[in-house]
Amino acid sequence: MSTEIPRQLKPNLVLVNRRKAAGWDSRKRAARELHRLGLSRGLRETPTVEAIEKAMYRHETGRVAVTDPVYRQLYCLAYGAKPHDLFGELDGGAADRPHFSVRSHKFVPAYVGAEGASSLRDSVSLDPAEEQWHACYVAPIDHPEGDCSLYLWPCGSVVFHLVEDLQLSTIASLAAWRKVSYGDNIKWASDFLSRTVRSVDESAMYVLGTHWLTESAWPPELLDAALRIMSTPSVLLHRDRPMDDEHLAHAELIEQSLLAEGYDHAGIEPFGLRGISSGFASWSGVVYHPTAPDRAITETELVACELAVQSIWAFTDAITRQIEHGKDPEVPPEHGWRYLRGVRSRLTTSRPRETGQHQAMRRAILRTSDLMPALEQAIETLRDADRG
Repeated sequence: MSTEIPRQLKPNLVLVNRRKAAGWDSRKRAARELHRLGLSRGLRETPTVEAIEKAMYRHETGRVAVTDPVYRQLYCLAYGAKPHDLFGELDGGAADRPHFSVRSHKFVPAYVGAEGASSLRDSVSLDPAEEQWHACYVAPIDHPEGDCSLYLWPCGSVVFHLVEDLQLSTIASLAAWRKVSYGDNIKWASDFLSRTVRSVDESAMYVLGTHWLTESAWPPELLDAALRIMSTPSVLLHRDRPMDDEHLAHAELIEQSLLAEGYDHAGIEPFGLRGISSGFASWSGVVYHPTAPDRAITETELVACELAVQSIWAFTDAITRQIEHGKDPEVPPEHGWRYLRGVRSRLTTSRPRETGQHQAMRRAILRTSDLMPALEQAIETLRDADRG
C-alpha cells in the first residue's frame, strides 16, 4: 500500500490541517467521506472505510509516505488540492537529514542623501573601503545576529552588509528564516540610521540575500535544482500565510516536489562554470557554490559586485521616486549624470584582466537586478535638467 520509512516520526501537518479544515475532526469521519467520494467517482480500488482510517492514521502521523495511487487520488479529490500541495517524500527528522552549510550575505540598502551621508561620516568612524567598484567608505557595526559592516557612498547611498553562517536541513527552513528575519533586519537598519539621519524612508528599504554554499546536502543530479530553489526561496512559501509549523511542513513538501521535477524558472540566470562552480542569480537573490574553490570566483568578488549594484539601485530608486512625484531630481552636481555615466561604464564594461567567470557573474546579477533601465532613465533625466 505505502512505503515504510524507518526514521524518527514527523507528522504530515499538511494532511492533518486539510482534514480539519474540511470539518472532519475525526479520522473515522474523514474515512467515511473519502470512501463515499471514491465510490461516487467510480474508483474501483476504493478501500474500505476501516482500511482508509488505518491508512490515514499512518499517513498523518508520518509512519509511511503516501505512495499508493488510490490514496493520493482520494486525498486530492477530498481536499481539492494538487499532488505537490500534499505529498512529497518526507525524509527523516531534522536530526537524521543531511545538512547543508551556507554563509548568508544580506545587503540592506538605503538612501540618506548627500547631507545624510556627511552626517554619518561625522558620527561613525569610517575608512576608505578597499577593492570596491566605486569609491566608498566602510565601518564595522555591532549587530545582534552576525558580522555587520556599514558601507557609505558620498552620493548618499548606504548598504548594511550582514554575514551569518547557517547549517540547515531543508531549503524550506532557509526560506522561512529569510521571511522572518528580513523584516527585523530592515527595522534594525532603519533604527540605526534614524539616530543620525533626519529622515529615512523605510518603505524604500529591502534586503537582497546572497548565499555562498560551502557544503552541499544533495547528490550531483539534484544540486542545480536545489541552488535554483535557493535563488528564489519564496517559491516555497505562501505570500500572506503566517510562518508556523504547518506552513513550514507544506514548504518542505513543495521543495521535494520541485527537486524531483528539476525546478527552473525563466527569471533565473546561471553563471557557474561546469567542474568549477554553480551560480544562479534572480530578482529574489543570488546563490553560488564553488566546487573547485581555487579556480572559482572568490567570495570577496561576489560581495563587491553586489555592493556596487545595490548602492546604485538605492541611488537611482531615490531619483525615480522624485520623478514619479513630478519633481526634478535634486542631486549634488558632483553626483549628477556624469557620475552615473561613469558608474554605468564600471558596471557594464569588462576589465582587461577580468575572467570569464567574473564577467558572467556581473552580467547575470545586472540583468536580474533590473538596474539598467532605472540607471539609463536617471542619466537621461539628470542630463535634461542640466540642459534646462
